[in-house]
Amino acid sequence: MEVLVYLIPVALLMGVAGLVAFFWALKTGQFEDLDGAGMRILIDDEDALGADPKNQPDFDGNPEKNPKQTVDPEGEPK
Repeated sequence: MEVLVYLIPVALLMGVAGLVAFFWALKTGQFEDLDGAGMRILIDDEDALGADPKNQPDFDGNPEKNPKQTVDPEGEPK
């Protein structure tokens, strides 16, 4: 039973620390955009930037090896 002398203040201190952390998060706007993170995961980065996957070079950076891409004489993709 003597251990309760230590456990009760520790539990109260942890509870107060949790409340302080919650109110800090509330004050700094951590709960403002709850749906934004869930929706951002669904956005495809290539489509969002307007990139056309057919015009991307291969992994070596050589666009002539990519059969989906045509290159004019100046080296610019068509």
